[in-house]
Amino acid sequence: MADFLRFLLLFIAVIGQHSNSFAESRKELRGNADFNHETVIQLRTSTPLNRVDPSRVISLSWRPRVFLYQGFLTDEECDHLISLVIKEAIVGNGDNSRQTVKKRMLASTKLLPDTDDNVITRIEERVAAWTLLPTDNGQSLQVTHYGVEEATAQNLSYFSNQSLSTSKEPLVATLVFYLSNVTHGGQILFPNSEEKNKIWIDCTKSSEILRPIKGNAILFFNLHLNTSPDPSSSHSRCPVQDPEMWVATKLFFLRPTIAGNPPPHQSDSSSDECSDEDDNCQSWAASGECEKNPIYMIGSDDYFGTCRKSCKVC
Repeated sequence: MADFLRFLLLFIAVIGQHSNSFAESRKELRGNADFNHETVIQLRTSTPLNRVDPSRVISLSWRPRVFLYQGFLTDEECDHLISLVIKEAIVGNGDNSRQTVKKRMLASTKLLPDTDDNVITRIEERVAAWTLLPTDNGQSLQVTHYGVEEATAQNLSYFSNQSLSTSKEPLVATLVFYLSNVTHGGQILFPNSEEKNKIWIDCTKSSEILRPIKGNAILFFNLHLNTSPDPSSSHSRCPVQDPEMWVATKLFFLRPTIAGNPPPHQSDSSSDECSDEDDNCQSWAASGECEKNPIYMIGSDDYFGTCRKSCKVC
């Protein structure tokens, strides 16, 4: 009996030590788990989510199709795009000051350097998610700086002359990013808009929502849904009055770009997008159906024409 009691006491002592060790181990594991959990939280929040927010998008017009995304770029992204261009200009022209470079850049467009830049990559990813346009069809981002302009200046746009002269390919869409705040001037206009509203044609009547605000982006489509040109998408802008304006633009073409540059011009006859959907199109076109039945033959905003090639609209 005494031997049994000694064995029982020894067993209880061993179990007690094991329980204490197990409890300590659980505390250590729990402590490690808490640490790892905090680490995971820090890792998750160290990089902001790169996604679009549809609630920030406002439809401004349907003819042309114009959309405003409020706060598409962060202030840091805007400053980064500007700094890339200024840095490139300084490196290429010696030890010029920032102010000298800005003066030299007045009303001129600079293509952002073709580098593996994480900020540009994130911006391009959001652009693709918002516009749903093929990334390969987009030209590289271009940055333009405007100083104060004459109030009576006419025929102003968001592009320098060289921006659009390098390609004869039709534009599908244009994206304008405002990289700085403008107190007065710089608003986008659509003089040929089917909505006869003075905010689209008169700088003095322009709406506050059109004022260039740092981080905002405006997307407008240069083609109808049937890929025919949309004359109402022809745009202009109000002269910059106070203070200066930095913008970035991105163009989308029908065909893929080459290394971020506009695609070379190709004849319409070789275009994959220009074709007839019916073997009788040539005979129908010869008999005048293009004029008699334009919606079926050529198309409309909502219908892709059956005989666009024979009707010579592409």
